Amino acid sequence: MPSMLVIATTAVPDHLRGALSRWTIEVVPGIFVGTVSARVRDELWKSVAEVVSDGAAVLVHPAPTEQGYEIRTAGTRRRVPEDFDGLTLMRMTAHVDPRAEANKLQSPR
Repeated sequence: MPSMLVIATTAVPDHLRGALSRWTIEVVPGIFVGTVSARVRDELWKSVAEVVSDGAAVLVHPAPTEQGYEIRTAGTRRRVPEDFDGLTLMRMTAHVDPRAEANKLQSPR
């Protein structure tokens, strides 16, 4: 039975956006909404997870949970879904500036 899904992407290759737009509508840049079967949803997400590289993607779809939905993530992201007694909450990770880390390694002691 088809159900609605939302896929949010950041800094992903153009060919991935094109592939997603075959099955969904890009309502604003990087946000894809559609109604597809579970099989198509899983295949789309498999494609996203394989090519997201340095970008980020989040999939939200209906599921038989207390909240009524499931969250999947791929790529580099600061928000990480965590299970907390059956509820999915988003945990923020510390932001690490690669330039600051490089400067720490290069500075004399």
